[in-house]
Amino acid sequence: MKLFIASGIFHPEPGGPATYLHELLPELLQRDWEIRALSFGDAAGGSYPYPVTRIPRKSLPIRTFNYARAARPLLQWADVTYLHTLGLPLYGDHHAPRIVKIVGDLAWERAVRKGWIPPTENIDDFQIKRYGRLAEIGKANRAREAQSLDGVIVPSEYLKRMVMGWGVDERRIRVIYNALPPAATLPSMTQAEARAALTLDDAPTILTVGRLLPWKGVDHLIAALVNVKQVRLLVAGDGDILPALQAQAVAAGVAERVMFLGRVSREQMPIYMRAADYVALYSGYEGLSHTLLESLRVGTPVIASQKGGNPEVVRHGVNGLLVPYVDMPLLTEALRDAFYPGTRESLAAHSSVGMERFTFAHMVEQTDEALRTFAGR
Repeated sequence: MKLFIASGIFHPEPGGPATYLHELLPELLQRDWEIRALSFGDAAGGSYPYPVTRIPRKSLPIRTFNYARAARPLLQWADVTYLHTLGLPLYGDHHAPRIVKIVGDLAWERAVRKGWIPPTENIDDFQIKRYGRLAEIGKANRAREAQSLDGVIVPSEYLKRMVMGWGVDERRIRVIYNALPPAATLPSMTQAEARAALTLDDAPTILTVGRLLPWKGVDHLIAALVNVKQVRLLVAGDGDILPALQAQAVAAGVAERVMFLGRVSREQMPIYMRAADYVALYSGYEGLSHTLLESLRVGTPVIASQKGGNPEVVRHGVNGLLVPYVDMPLLTEALRDAFYPGTRESLAAHSSVGMERFTFAHMVEQTDEALRTFAGR
Protein backbone atom coordinates (compact mmCIF):
# COMPACT_ATOMS: atom_id res chain seq x y z
CA MET A 1 0.00 0.00 0.00
CA LYS A 2 1.34 3.39 -1.08
CA LEU A 3 0.79 6.17 1.46
CA PHE A 4 1.19 9.85 0.58
CA ILE A 5 1.62 12.04 3.68
CA ALA A 6 0.61 15.66 3.04
CA SER A 7 1.46 17.98 5.91
CA GLY A 8 2.10 21.63 6.67
CA ILE A 9 5.02 20.95 9.02
CA PHE A 10 7.41 18.07 9.49
CA HIS A 11 10.19 16.95 11.81
CA PRO A 12 12.44 18.48 13.10
CA GLU A 13 10.09 21.45 13.31
CA PRO A 14 8.18 21.72 16.61
CA GLY A 15 4.47 21.04 16.69
CA GLY A 16 2.02 18.22 17.25
CA PRO A 17 1.64 17.02 13.63
CA ALA A 18 5.41 16.97 13.10
CA THR A 19 6.02 14.93 16.25
CA TYR A 20 3.09 12.60 15.53
CA LEU A 21 4.31 11.79 12.02
CA HIS A 22 7.93 11.31 13.09
CA GLU A 23 6.81 8.72 15.64
CA LEU A 24 4.05 7.04 13.61
CA LEU A 25 5.55 6.61 10.14
CA PRO A 26 8.35 4.16 11.06
CA GLU A 27 5.68 1.94 12.61
CA LEU A 28 3.56 2.05 9.45
CA LEU A 29 6.62 1.08 7.40
CA GLN A 30 6.76 -2.09 9.47
CA ARG A 31 3.16 -2.77 8.44
CA ASP A 32 3.99 -2.81 4.72
CA TRP A 33 3.17 0.78 3.86
CA GLU A 34 5.36 2.49 1.28
CA ILE A 35 5.56 6.14 2.34
CA ARG A 36 6.35 9.45 0.68
CA ALA A 37 5.92 12.74 2.55
CA LEU A 38 5.44 16.34 1.43
CA SER A 39 5.56 19.37 3.70
CA PHE A 40 6.33 23.04 3.82
CA GLY A 41 9.76 23.62 5.30
CA ASP A 42 12.73 25.91 4.90
CA ALA A 43 15.51 23.54 5.90
CA ALA A 44 16.10 19.81 5.80
CA GLY A 45 16.93 17.99 8.97
CA GLY A 46 17.00 14.44 10.19
CA SER A 47 17.31 11.17 8.36
CA TYR A 48 14.20 9.21 7.42
CA PRO A 49 13.56 5.74 5.95
CA TYR A 50 11.18 7.31 3.40
CA PRO A 51 11.45 10.27 0.99
CA VAL A 52 10.52 13.71 2.37
CA THR A 53 10.04 16.69 0.06
CA ARG A 54 10.06 20.15 1.64
CA ILE A 55 8.62 23.23 -0.06
CA PRO A 56 10.40 26.43 1.08
CA ARG A 57 8.16 29.02 2.72
CA LYS A 58 8.50 31.78 0.17
CA SER A 59 5.64 34.17 -0.58
CA LEU A 60 2.19 32.59 -0.30
CA PRO A 61 1.47 32.34 -4.05
CA ILE A 62 4.89 30.84 -4.78
CA ARG A 63 4.84 28.24 -2.02
CA THR A 64 1.23 27.31 -2.80
CA PHE A 65 2.08 26.77 -6.48
CA ASN A 66 5.21 24.76 -5.65
CA TYR A 67 3.37 22.57 -3.13
CA ALA A 68 0.55 21.86 -5.58
CA ARG A 69 3.03 21.00 -8.33
CA ALA A 70 4.98 18.63 -6.06
CA ALA A 71 1.77 17.00 -4.82
CA ARG A 72 0.31 16.23 -8.24
CA PRO A 73 2.46 13.13 -9.06
CA LEU A 74 2.19 11.91 -5.45
CA LEU A 75 -1.60 12.02 -5.63
CA GLN A 76 -1.43 9.85 -8.73
CA TRP A 77 1.12 7.47 -7.13
CA ALA A 78 -0.69 6.88 -3.82
CA ASP A 79 -3.20 4.27 -2.77
CA VAL A 80 -4.09 6.49 0.21
CA THR A 81 -3.49 10.20 0.87
CA TYR A 82 -3.26 11.11 4.57
CA LEU A 83 -3.55 14.86 5.22
CA HIS A 84 -2.45 16.51 8.45
CA THR A 85 -4.23 19.78 8.10
CA LEU A 86 -7.07 21.15 6.05
CA GLY A 87 -6.34 23.83 3.50
CA LEU A 88 -3.37 22.23 1.74
CA PRO A 89 -3.09 22.94 -2.01
CA LEU A 90 -3.85 19.44 -3.32
CA TYR A 91 -5.31 19.96 -6.78
CA GLY A 92 -5.90 17.84 -9.83
CA ASP A 93 -7.15 14.37 -10.55
CA HIS A 94 -6.59 11.66 -7.98
CA HIS A 95 -7.79 8.11 -7.55
CA ALA A 96 -6.70 7.57 -3.96
CA PRO A 97 -9.05 8.16 -1.04
CA ARG A 98 -8.15 11.15 1.11
CA ILE A 99 -8.14 10.90 4.89
CA VAL A 100 -7.41 13.84 7.18
CA LYS A 101 -6.38 14.01 10.80
CA ILE A 102 -8.11 16.98 12.44
CA VAL A 103 -6.77 18.21 15.78
CA GLY A 104 -8.47 21.60 15.90
CA ASP A 105 -10.46 24.19 14.00
CA LEU A 106 -8.24 25.86 11.42
CA ALA A 107 -10.94 28.46 10.72
CA TRP A 108 -11.04 29.52 14.38
CA GLU A 109 -7.25 29.70 14.69
CA ARG A 110 -6.97 31.77 11.51
CA ALA A 111 -9.77 34.11 12.59
CA VAL A 112 -7.97 34.72 15.90
CA ARG A 113 -4.58 35.17 14.21
CA LYS A 114 -5.98 37.61 11.61
CA GLY A 115 -7.90 39.61 14.20
CA TRP A 116 -11.28 38.81 12.67
CA ILE A 117 -12.55 37.74 16.10
CA PRO A 118 -11.26 38.63 19.59
CA PRO A 119 -8.24 36.54 20.74
CA THR A 120 -10.25 35.29 23.70
CA GLU A 121 -13.22 34.11 21.61
CA ASN A 122 -14.25 30.65 22.78
CA ILE A 123 -13.79 27.93 20.15
CA ASP A 124 -17.10 26.32 21.14
CA ASP A 125 -18.93 29.63 20.70
CA PHE A 126 -17.22 30.00 17.32
CA GLN A 127 -18.98 26.86 16.11
CA ILE A 128 -22.46 28.33 16.58
CA LYS A 129 -22.19 32.13 16.52
CA ARG A 130 -22.18 34.35 13.45
CA TYR A 131 -19.24 36.65 12.69
CA GLY A 132 -18.00 38.93 9.95
CA ARG A 133 -17.73 37.92 6.31
CA LEU A 134 -14.11 36.72 6.39
CA ALA A 135 -14.58 34.53 9.46
CA GLU A 136 -17.76 33.03 8.00
CA ILE A 137 -16.01 32.28 4.69
CA GLY A 138 -13.31 30.46 6.66
CA LYS A 139 -15.90 28.40 8.50
CA ALA A 140 -17.71 27.50 5.28
CA ASN A 141 -14.47 26.53 3.49
CA ARG A 142 -13.22 24.21 6.24
CA ALA A 143 -16.64 22.55 6.53
CA ARG A 144 -16.88 22.05 2.78
CA GLU A 145 -13.37 20.54 2.58
CA ALA A 146 -13.95 18.23 5.54
CA GLN A 147 -17.21 17.01 3.98
CA SER A 148 -15.43 16.25 0.70
CA LEU A 149 -12.86 13.87 2.22
CA ASP A 150 -13.27 10.12 2.46
CA GLY A 151 -12.42 9.83 6.14
CA VAL A 152 -11.55 11.87 9.21
CA ILE A 153 -9.40 10.83 12.16
CA VAL A 154 -9.72 12.82 15.39
CA PRO A 155 -7.95 12.32 18.75
CA SER A 156 -10.98 12.80 21.02
CA GLU A 157 -14.74 12.39 21.25
CA TYR A 158 -14.90 16.16 21.75
CA LEU A 159 -13.39 16.76 18.32
CA LYS A 160 -15.65 14.14 16.77
CA ARG A 161 -18.68 16.13 17.94
CA MET A 162 -17.13 19.33 16.57
CA VAL A 163 -16.44 17.83 13.14
CA MET A 164 -19.95 16.37 13.00
CA GLY A 165 -21.15 19.94 13.55
CA TRP A 166 -19.40 20.84 10.29
CA GLY A 167 -21.70 18.45 8.45
CA VAL A 168 -19.38 15.41 8.24
CA ASP A 169 -21.17 12.06 8.42
CA GLU A 170 -20.46 10.33 11.73
CA ARG A 171 -19.73 7.09 9.85
CA ARG A 172 -16.68 8.72 8.25
CA ILE A 173 -15.11 9.82 11.55
CA ARG A 174 -12.78 7.67 13.67
CA VAL A 175 -11.66 8.57 17.19
CA ILE A 176 -8.08 7.43 17.74
CA TYR A 177 -6.59 8.76 20.95
CA ASN A 178 -3.17 10.38 20.89
CA ALA A 179 -0.47 8.37 22.62
CA LEU A 180 3.15 8.65 23.62
CA PRO A 181 5.75 6.27 22.22
CA PRO A 182 7.36 4.02 24.83
CA ALA A 183 9.97 6.04 26.70
CA ALA A 184 13.48 4.64 26.68
CA THR A 185 13.83 6.03 30.19
CA LEU A 186 11.70 8.04 32.57
CA PRO A 187 13.18 10.08 35.41
CA SER A 188 14.08 7.71 38.23
CA MET A 189 14.87 10.59 40.57
CA THR A 190 12.58 11.66 43.36
CA GLN A 191 10.86 15.01 43.32
CA ALA A 192 13.52 16.40 45.68
CA GLU A 193 16.30 15.12 43.42
CA ALA A 194 14.63 16.62 40.35
CA ARG A 195 14.37 19.98 42.08
CA ALA A 196 17.99 19.82 43.14
CA ALA A 197 19.02 19.05 39.55
CA LEU A 198 17.10 22.15 38.40
CA THR A 199 18.27 24.30 41.35
CA LEU A 200 14.68 24.80 42.54
CA ASP A 201 13.82 25.20 46.20
CA ASP A 202 10.98 23.43 48.02
CA ALA A 203 8.23 25.98 47.33
CA PRO A 204 4.85 24.59 46.22
CA THR A 205 5.23 24.46 42.44
CA ILE A 206 2.92 24.41 39.44
CA LEU A 207 4.29 23.96 35.92
CA THR A 208 2.45 25.00 32.79
CA VAL A 209 3.71 23.97 29.35
CA GLY A 210 2.94 25.02 25.79
CA ARG A 211 2.94 27.76 23.20
CA LEU A 212 2.02 31.06 24.80
CA LEU A 213 -1.23 31.86 23.01
CA PRO A 214 -4.25 33.83 24.25
CA TRP A 215 -6.43 30.74 24.74
CA LYS A 216 -3.83 28.79 26.75
CA GLY A 217 -4.97 30.45 29.99
CA VAL A 218 -1.55 31.27 31.42
CA ASP A 219 -2.87 34.76 32.22
CA HIS A 220 -5.58 33.19 34.39
CA LEU A 221 -3.03 31.13 36.30
CA ILE A 222 -0.96 34.26 36.96
CA ALA A 223 -4.06 36.14 38.12
CA ALA A 224 -5.01 33.32 40.49
CA LEU A 225 -1.60 33.48 42.19
CA VAL A 226 -2.57 36.84 43.68
CA ASN A 227 -4.95 35.02 46.04
CA VAL A 228 -2.93 31.80 46.41
CA LYS A 229 0.10 32.75 48.44
CA GLN A 230 3.49 31.02 48.37
CA VAL A 231 2.71 28.94 45.27
CA ARG A 232 5.23 29.26 42.44
CA LEU A 233 4.36 29.04 38.72
CA LEU A 234 6.89 27.81 36.15
CA VAL A 235 5.98 28.74 32.57
CA ALA A 236 7.68 26.57 29.93
CA GLY A 237 7.23 27.86 26.40
CA ASP A 238 7.40 30.97 24.28
CA GLY A 239 5.12 32.92 22.01
CA ASP A 240 3.87 36.33 20.99
CA ILE A 241 2.17 37.10 24.30
CA LEU A 242 5.25 36.41 26.45
CA PRO A 243 5.97 40.13 27.06
CA ALA A 244 2.34 40.72 28.04
CA LEU A 245 2.44 37.83 30.52
CA GLN A 246 5.67 39.11 32.03
CA ALA A 247 4.15 42.57 32.40
CA GLN A 248 1.03 41.06 33.98
CA ALA A 249 3.09 39.22 36.60
CA VAL A 250 4.87 42.46 37.53
CA ALA A 251 1.65 44.48 37.68
CA ALA A 252 -0.04 41.82 39.82
CA GLY A 253 2.84 41.80 42.29
CA VAL A 254 3.66 38.11 41.73
CA ALA A 255 6.70 38.42 39.46
CA GLU A 256 8.94 36.84 42.09
CA ARG A 257 6.72 33.73 42.02
CA VAL A 258 6.45 33.36 38.22
CA MET A 259 9.46 31.92 36.39
CA PHE A 260 9.45 32.11 32.58
CA LEU A 261 11.65 29.26 31.42
CA GLY A 262 11.42 29.76 27.65
CA ARG A 263 11.39 26.67 25.48
CA VAL A 264 12.42 23.58 27.45
CA SER A 265 14.05 20.67 25.63
CA ARG A 266 12.30 17.31 25.30
CA GLU A 267 15.06 15.79 27.44
CA GLN A 268 14.57 18.28 30.26
CA MET A 269 10.77 18.38 30.26
CA PRO A 270 10.21 15.10 32.19
CA ILE A 271 12.58 16.36 34.88
CA TYR A 272 10.62 19.61 35.23
CA MET A 273 7.40 17.61 35.37
CA ARG A 274 8.81 15.36 38.07
CA ALA A 275 9.98 18.41 40.04
CA ALA A 276 6.55 20.06 39.93
CA ASP A 277 3.73 19.31 42.33
CA TYR A 278 1.24 19.72 39.47
CA VAL A 279 1.21 20.41 35.75
CA ALA A 280 -1.52 22.92 34.92
CA LEU A 281 -3.24 23.28 31.56
CA TYR A 282 -5.99 25.84 32.04
CA SER A 283 -6.68 26.37 28.35
CA GLY A 284 -9.80 27.34 26.50
CA TYR A 285 -9.19 24.65 23.92
CA GLU A 286 -7.40 21.30 23.72
CA GLY A 287 -8.13 18.52 21.25
CA LEU A 288 -6.30 15.92 23.32
CA SER A 289 -3.23 17.16 25.12
CA HIS A 290 0.14 15.38 24.95
CA THR A 291 1.19 17.54 27.90
CA LEU A 292 -1.37 15.90 30.17
CA LEU A 293 -0.30 12.43 29.01
CA GLU A 294 3.38 13.24 29.58
CA SER A 295 2.75 14.58 33.07
CA LEU A 296 0.67 11.61 34.17
CA ARG A 297 3.24 9.22 32.73
CA VAL A 298 5.95 10.63 35.00
CA GLY A 299 3.57 10.44 37.97
CA THR A 300 2.70 14.13 38.36
CA PRO A 301 -1.01 14.93 38.75
CA VAL A 302 -2.61 17.67 36.67
CA ILE A 303 -4.90 20.66 36.99
CA ALA A 304 -6.83 21.21 33.76
CA SER A 305 -9.70 23.19 32.36
CA GLN A 306 -12.92 21.29 31.92
CA LYS A 307 -12.75 21.98 28.20
CA GLY A 308 -12.15 20.14 24.96
CA GLY A 309 -10.59 16.71 25.31
CA ASN A 310 -9.23 17.33 28.81
CA PRO A 311 -12.06 15.47 30.61
CA GLU A 312 -11.25 12.40 28.48
CA VAL A 313 -7.81 12.26 30.15
CA VAL A 314 -8.32 13.77 33.60
CA ARG A 315 -10.57 12.10 36.15
CA HIS A 316 -11.47 14.74 38.67
CA GLY A 317 -10.31 13.84 42.16
CA VAL A 318 -8.54 10.71 40.88
CA ASN A 319 -5.50 11.69 38.81
CA GLY A 320 -6.03 15.44 38.81
CA LEU A 321 -8.45 18.32 39.15
CA LEU A 322 -10.81 19.70 36.50
CA VAL A 323 -11.86 23.35 36.70
CA PRO A 324 -14.57 25.13 34.66
CA TYR A 325 -13.20 27.68 32.16
CA VAL A 326 -13.16 30.63 32.73
CA ASP A 327 -14.09 30.69 36.43
CA MET A 328 -11.51 32.57 38.46
CA PRO A 329 -13.07 31.88 41.90
CA LEU A 330 -13.14 28.14 41.18
CA LEU A 331 -9.62 28.20 39.72
CA THR A 332 -8.35 29.95 42.83
CA GLU A 333 -10.17 27.42 45.02
CA ALA A 334 -8.72 24.52 43.02
CA LEU A 335 -5.16 25.82 43.42
CA ARG A 336 -5.70 26.10 47.16
CA ASP A 337 -7.27 22.65 47.40
CA ALA A 338 -4.40 21.17 45.39
CA PHE A 339 -2.00 21.92 48.23
CA TYR A 340 -4.24 20.76 51.04
CA PRO A 341 -2.26 18.17 53.03
CA GLY A 342 -2.47 14.73 51.43
CA THR A 343 -4.16 15.85 48.19
CA ARG A 344 -1.11 15.81 45.97
CA GLU A 345 0.04 12.44 47.31
CA SER A 346 -3.38 10.87 46.71
CA LEU A 347 -3.66 12.16 43.14
CA ALA A 348 -0.07 11.20 42.29
CA ALA A 349 -0.72 7.65 43.53
CA HIS A 350 -3.48 7.34 40.91
CA SER A 351 -1.70 9.09 38.04
CA SER A 352 -1.75 5.92 35.93
CA VAL A 353 -5.52 5.42 36.18
CA GLY A 354 -7.01 5.35 32.68
CA MET A 355 -3.66 5.61 30.91
CA GLU A 356 -4.13 2.20 29.30
CA ARG A 357 -6.38 3.97 26.74
CA PHE A 358 -3.41 5.92 25.43
CA THR A 359 -0.91 3.21 24.52
CA PHE A 360 1.25 3.81 21.47
CA ALA A 361 0.84 0.28 20.08
CA HIS A 362 -2.95 0.67 20.20
CA MET A 363 -2.77 4.02 18.38
CA VAL A 364 -0.59 2.55 15.62
CA GLU A 365 -2.87 -0.46 15.21
CA GLN A 366 -6.01 1.67 15.04
CA THR A 367 -4.45 4.13 12.58
CA ASP A 368 -3.27 1.34 10.29
CA GLU A 369 -6.70 -0.26 10.38
CA ALA A 370 -8.51 3.04 9.75
CA LEU A 371 -6.35 3.94 6.75
CA ARG A 372 -6.97 0.52 5.20
CA THR A 373 -10.69 0.62 5.94
CA PHE A 374 -11.17 4.07 4.45
CA ALA A 375 -9.19 2.87 1.43
CA GLY A 376 -11.48 -0.12 1.07
CA ARG A 377 -8.62 -2.60 1.57
